[in-house]
Amino acid sequence: MPSARATQQVDARVSVDSPRRLKKGRWRRKWDSMPRWQQWLILLIVVAAAYWLPVANPWLITTEPGNDFPIACFTMAIYALVAVGLNVVIGFAGLLDLGYIAFFAIGSYTAAFLTSPDSSYIHIPYLWTLPAAIVVAMTFGVVLGLPVLRLRGDYLAIVTLGFGEIIRILATIIPAAKGQVGFQNVGRPPGGTTAHPLFSNSNGTPWYWLTLTIIIIILLLVGNLERSRVGRSWIAIREDEDAAEIMGVPTFKFKLWAFAIGASIGGLSGALFAGQIGFVNNQKFDVVTSILFVAAVILGGSGNKVGALLGGAIVAYIPLRFTAIADYKYWIFGIALVILMIFRPQGLIAAKAHLLTYAREAHRRLTALRLARGLDGKISPRTGSISAQEVKND
Repeated sequence: MPSARATQQVDARVSVDSPRRLKKGRWRRKWDSMPRWQQWLILLIVVAAAYWLPVANPWLITTEPGNDFPIACFTMAIYALVAVGLNVVIGFAGLLDLGYIAFFAIGSYTAAFLTSPDSSYIHIPYLWTLPAAIVVAMTFGVVLGLPVLRLRGDYLAIVTLGFGEIIRILATIIPAAKGQVGFQNVGRPPGGTTAHPLFSNSNGTPWYWLTLTIIIIILLLVGNLERSRVGRSWIAIREDEDAAEIMGVPTFKFKLWAFAIGASIGGLSGALFAGQIGFVNNQKFDVVTSILFVAAVILGGSGNKVGALLGGAIVAYIPLRFTAIADYKYWIFGIALVILMIFRPQGLIAAKAHLLTYAREAHRRLTALRLARGLDGKISPRTGSISAQEVKND
């Protein structure tokens, strides 16, 4: 049996990382101290300003000549929506997905297959392609996730990276996907006249408004998941999957949920993208774009919805705002990520500290179980990770 001294040492270490010690940032404390009506008022002002952005076209942030600002706003919104979906996979569940571009491509091709006159498949109204893209991308996410989500870390990253390339190659060699020729005249939402449609390829404002509305809906849904048992399970899996399993969390099921939900948001983003540009081919879905999606999540703050929005918008905005450096954007983002990892590894907006409580509680209970089995557990005060060694008996 373990000695009393060893038991006391482990108990002391367990109490080091109590949830009461988790500190909130200064801005987070200010926000939490505000009355509810003030919080809603600020949110309404921010949302109204976001809707007004392409119309106002403020000179300080407008794009350079040659880049239409409303279309730039739409591109920023698409990247932000993609980052929110990928944040569910990477930020919440801790699954490193380097092939997220595959689901984006699947959504784009779904919209093209179902609306383009170049397609020999059934044609449906464009707005119906949005739920269709969600279902198709989610199905691919489940089909991929069932065999590969038992992998972890680098192995999972390599498999997802390969999946992204497989989808691009299939789009090249399958005759129905039309390779580089692609699909012209992808459908658009109704509105306006035949000669002057409201959702034209050259008018980015209504596309931006549609995408922004979808982002708000997705944020509400993801926020509810984040605060539910599902979200707590994702955080527990991200912090320590072994501890979560011992706590009784069905880790594979919740990882599959995260993968499927992330895939569905990626497919939705791809369908919106295809509708706005009106053209889909295999050249738009390379692995470099997939890495940019990951960079957006890391830059904004992995595990934070608002951070993902900000990161996605920044990654899309900088090349459009500063066209002189657009050819060097991959160098710039790479250097920026290295600097960020050194000086602020949590990203521009850190994840909410109180969401880690569930995972840290799992660590403490795991330590108690290991102690009962003759192991000495230790929790890291910074990350919550556990190291164990045998306890010497008296």
